[in-house]
Amino acid sequence: MKKPLIGLYLIGLSFIIPSLLSAQELSSQKVPLDPDVKMGKLKNGLTYYIKKNQEPKNRAELRLAIKAGSILETDAQQGLAHFMEHMNFNGTKNFPKNELVNFLQKTGVRFGADLNAYTGFDETVYQLPIPTDSAGLLDKGLQVLEDWAHSALLDPSEIDKERGVVLEESRLGRGAQQRMRDKYLKMILNNSRYVQRLPIGKDSILKTFKPETIKAFYKDWYRPDLMAVIAVGDFDPAKVEAAIIKKFGSIPAAVAPKKRVEYTIPLDGTNNIAIVTDPEYPQNVVQLIYKLPGKHEKTLKDVRDNFAQALYNSMMGQRIQELTQKANPPFLYGASQYGEFLGNLDSYNSIALAKDAASVETAITALLNENIRVQKFGFTEPELERAKKDFLNSVEQYYKEKDKTKSSSHVQEYLDHFLHKKPFMGAESYYNFVQKHLASVKLEEINMLAKTYISKKNLSVIVMASDKGKDVLPTEEKIKELLADAGKDVAAYVDDAVNTPLLSQDPKPGKVTAEKQLPKLGTTELVLSNGVKVYLKPTDFKNDEILIKATGKGGYSLFPNERETGMFTSYLIRAGGLGPYNQSQLQKFLAGKTVNGGPYIGELTEGIEGSTSPKDLETTLQLLYALFTEPRKDADVVSGILSYQKSYLENMQKTLTPEKVFSDSLNAVLTSNDPRRAPLKPESIDKVNLDRAAEIYKDRFSDASDFVFTFVGAFSIEAIKPLLEKYLGGLPSTDRDDTYKHLNIFPPKGRIEKTIYKGLEPKSRVMMVYSGEYDYSPENNIKIEALQEVLQIKLIEALREEESGVYGVGISESTDKIPTGHYRFNINFGCGPENVDKLVKRTMEEISKVKQKGADARDIEKFVAETKRKTEVALKTNNFWLDYIDDNIFLGDDLEEVFRQDELLKTITPASTKEAAEKYFNDANFIKMVLMPEKK
Repeated sequence: MKKPLIGLYLIGLSFIIPSLLSAQELSSQKVPLDPDVKMGKLKNGLTYYIKKNQEPKNRAELRLAIKAGSILETDAQQGLAHFMEHMNFNGTKNFPKNELVNFLQKTGVRFGADLNAYTGFDETVYQLPIPTDSAGLLDKGLQVLEDWAHSALLDPSEIDKERGVVLEESRLGRGAQQRMRDKYLKMILNNSRYVQRLPIGKDSILKTFKPETIKAFYKDWYRPDLMAVIAVGDFDPAKVEAAIIKKFGSIPAAVAPKKRVEYTIPLDGTNNIAIVTDPEYPQNVVQLIYKLPGKHEKTLKDVRDNFAQALYNSMMGQRIQELTQKANPPFLYGASQYGEFLGNLDSYNSIALAKDAASVETAITALLNENIRVQKFGFTEPELERAKKDFLNSVEQYYKEKDKTKSSSHVQEYLDHFLHKKPFMGAESYYNFVQKHLASVKLEEINMLAKTYISKKNLSVIVMASDKGKDVLPTEEKIKELLADAGKDVAAYVDDAVNTPLLSQDPKPGKVTAEKQLPKLGTTELVLSNGVKVYLKPTDFKNDEILIKATGKGGYSLFPNERETGMFTSYLIRAGGLGPYNQSQLQKFLAGKTVNGGPYIGELTEGIEGSTSPKDLETTLQLLYALFTEPRKDADVVSGILSYQKSYLENMQKTLTPEKVFSDSLNAVLTSNDPRRAPLKPESIDKVNLDRAAEIYKDRFSDASDFVFTFVGAFSIEAIKPLLEKYLGGLPSTDRDDTYKHLNIFPPKGRIEKTIYKGLEPKSRVMMVYSGEYDYSPENNIKIEALQEVLQIKLIEALREEESGVYGVGISESTDKIPTGHYRFNINFGCGPENVDKLVKRTMEEISKVKQKGADARDIEKFVAETKRKTEVALKTNNFWLDYIDDNIFLGDDLEEVFRQDELLKTITPASTKEAAEKYFNDANFIKMVLMPEKK
């Protein structure tokens, strides 16, 4: 339960701790598990976890977990734990060949997005979300899990077909990161077995292994004593338990099973340093890994002691963040925290992104000094007080949402219990425990952690940089000197917290001048006396969440000759803080409150996005009011930000990665080299002016009358009205008629084909784009969506399952209503250079089939099912309604359009997809871009 810091405890009702217990008493009590979770173990050794949970309704989350991963492979099996995961989707006893994916898609389960699995060093986990509102579906889902557990067919022909898919997945992982990782991995893992058992395995084995080899792995390790079935969702737990006992109890126990060895990473006390560079790595990263013996929560004292760990991480995170907010920050980004590492180890990690190669030494020194500062002087009482407020606020939020927590979150808790022996208490139990024992965590206890975490042994230092800067990187000897001299001159931390009112003066309230009910939408529309329009949608989807969005038209499109400053305006103003507070002081002022919000200025719009809880709504509205009326600029902080941005772009320009070159080339083609869409360059930063940014910000937020505010969440209309009148009604208003100036930049007409040669690895990428003018309407939009989905299904079948040439295929569609209608289809995939032409040809053939005959009726059935299921869940979330209302108002679309979905879905037929494909896959407007490795 050490990571994440709180989420793993939180489920349902449990025991209540009657009084504050001593450390000795806590040490004698095991962590009690949430009794609302039904746990059991079958005679064959299989473990199961069952919990009824109604978020989301009519859904269940199923998991099959196996305590077997790549660490258990023999030399001849390297990569086959992961390969086995793939094969479970390629034919089982009850779902031969691809029938599993086909069946699930018809129920609305999406392959990849919903139906998925992963293989790690020590475990393999299969995930299956399944609807529970149709007869037999849940039972079918459990049948899928049972098949995965012991009924994989492992047909040799299917194995051979899947080799190409797994090799393509391996190819995707190649590049600078992988090459550098291979150089330092032995060092940080102390040359343990983990170094030799990366889950992806070895290509040479993946190409040539015999079916008997993978069958042996399946027989040895897919056995009930190493398995758990997890079911959480909207169902009858008794019926699910009976089904699990019936289905999984019949699996025979292993006879003379192989011992499941728990492999470890030895701690030998040595320190080591790795300085690795690569010609395709554009950044400069330093990492300090202090390796420590792993800790496991077994008793209530362990739970209580981990409060100190969480508070330490919180306070250290705040200090590191403050360093990045200085006038001359030592690094662009940084973090230091204690957490799990791998195997039997935990670690204290410090990481930083340096400005450039010459600044790596500065970044290392800053991380070391900040660690030693805490070790020497400790934290302060005000820091601890704020951290406790934040910690308790987070726990309270989880507690308040205990009946609104998604089933997928609960599933993760039980996985961690089975795989890593992490206990789960339940939300109420943990909340009560925190309330009773958080105060007992004293500053001295937390300060002692620094002496444990920051050690002079078992430290790995990693520097990753571009080849182009390696001559100015610190040497191994220099880094040893830095380690020896760290913290010699550091002084105690000085807390700059202030406590003054956020607003210099109270707003002059306005009034609601008009009110309109939108009953079908469950929304109320208000107009305030200053012209501000507000849409209010109270919901019961969450108990402690209110989401806010405000949108006005204009953006930096109104400053066409100041694009660079416009793009950075909101970022620079946010960096300055607000009212009387600089950025770090504002964060401290808001400790213990759920107040999140900030301004943005985009190309066509400006606005504010935020979230809060009912108890902190007024503070959030004060913050929102201040964002309009009391922005703050800090020239010193901005100078540091821009300096780092320029260095970052210089690094990217010096070390052009294949991905960057391809992306920039594609952008140039799609925008016809329009300079207003050109990627930022180092010299772009020289054009950014803070004073002008402040003027642009003031201009965009000086008139609230053209803003539309949307509030969605846990509030009542009558209770929120007075707050809205005070803070939104008091915003400045000039009642100007504002809009944006659309650049009208869309992909060019005609056929364009271009090949880019860049990259050291034998990997290619293909992007195909169809675009053109478009009659924007709900009827056409659903046709575009259907076309995207049916083609996605077909290309996965063709390019992955039949050609074995790709790991995945991405197909996206987008439509524009303003300034005029346009559509765009993107089709992209990665593959071997030798397969580009073949796979492009096959893609065109599949598109041609849809143009000639329309989509297969079975694929349309899948699209309809997936769309309905996805919408059912989305309609019960605050995020959906916030974006839906805001987007539809901006575009002028019908707010009740979502209720037409069933009607619109009925219009999707093979004939309609044929018509849409003929119109939108227009060969006359076609772009093909291919990335190939550099010619040798």
